Amino acid sequence: MKRVIFLSASLLSSPFFLQAEDGLAKKIQALSLEDSEIKRVFYFLAILLIQSALIGLTSFVYRKVRVKIASLKETRLKSISFHGYDLLDTDKQVKLLIFLANMIRWLLIVLQLLFTVPILFSIFPETKNFATQLFSYVWKPLKFIGKGIVDYLPNLFTIIVIVLVIRYVVRILKYMADQVAEGKLKISGFYPDWASPTYHIVRFLLYAFMVAMIYPYLPGADSGVFQGVSVFVGLIVSLGSSTVIGNIIAGFVITYMRPFKLGDRIKLNDTVGNVIEKTTLVTRIRTPKNEMVTIPNSFIMSSHTTNYSESARDLGLIIHAEVTIGYDTPWRKVHQLLIDAAKATPGVSSEPEPFVLETSLSDFYPVYQINAYIKDADKLNQLYSDLFQNIQDKFAAADVEILSPHYTAFRNGNASAIPKEENPVATK
Repeated sequence: MKRVIFLSASLLSSPFFLQAEDGLAKKIQALSLEDSEIKRVFYFLAILLIQSALIGLTSFVYRKVRVKIASLKETRLKSISFHGYDLLDTDKQVKLLIFLANMIRWLLIVLQLLFTVPILFSIFPETKNFATQLFSYVWKPLKFIGKGIVDYLPNLFTIIVIVLVIRYVVRILKYMADQVAEGKLKISGFYPDWASPTYHIVRFLLYAFMVAMIYPYLPGADSGVFQGVSVFVGLIVSLGSSTVIGNIIAGFVITYMRPFKLGDRIKLNDTVGNVIEKTTLVTRIRTPKNEMVTIPNSFIMSSHTTNYSESARDLGLIIHAEVTIGYDTPWRKVHQLLIDAAKATPGVSSEPEPFVLETSLSDFYPVYQINAYIKDADKLNQLYSDLFQNIQDKFAAADVEILSPHYTAFRNGNASAIPKEENPVATK
């Protein structure tokens, strides 16, 4: 028995047996490696198959959503309009929704690939390190962004609170401005036409204050790049908008000076017309010839303005006309004829009554000026025309020529200048 055990031990420890055992181990290891490679290939193909299925499923869902969006055109979608202008009709809405759905589809596919590709590389030992590095390219930015969002949440809540407070304050001011403009809320010394511009000024100041409060809480506000861009933008605005700022300031000053209102007939230098629009930058006037004149507010500030409508509303606007009659005609008769012509003009007020002024006593004739009150400045041109016609009719009917005596020196026996139908002597 001892000999058998000794022979067995000797056989097992012999070089021949050890060599055979080592070969067998290598074969077993090779077989296990082949099995591992087969498994890796199987996993690789399975993941590819799953990814292909996910991409196909994403595309399938996109096609279904696209059909559903197209069906909404006839059911739920309605045109989005603003002041009568169609911002988005149903066709544009369908195209926009399909575009967004397509973007979401591609975003999902890219996200799938961002996770699938590193997994595929991690299957094989040769590419495992590359898979880790590739995955870090995706994970580190996402981790940085997520951490930044979490850290920024307190500042974000602060910004939301500031915006909400300013927003509701602006709403309250808008309500008060509307009440003042409609005359429901009266403030001593504050005119209703000041309500809208004052609201816009206060709203602008509140929004500027809101931006100043929000600025320190914005991400990157402390960075040099952010501050440099802010300074650059401010410099460009200040250099390029000096004229614009001047017109804006002039527009606000004109509003509070109240030299005219919408609809007033004014004279601005040589331009006469009705104010049809007042904006922050310009004022537009329509002349009696229907000409549209646009005038910068800064020009109005440096010019003199005559408001005919305000005078007509408050005191009565005085229109006047001058005639020259010879000394041979009694001045009392001339006065009466001019007053009768003024009273016969439609639109002339009976109270106060028209009156006549003699403006000069020239070498050959006195100058008479008829003055009459009117209440409607918009008909100024027509009133003057009617007044001139009535003056001619009244003087012709009274056989009084509107000629100065020095014209008679060149008459040489010519007929009177009075129309025959108005001259009883000439018709005989």
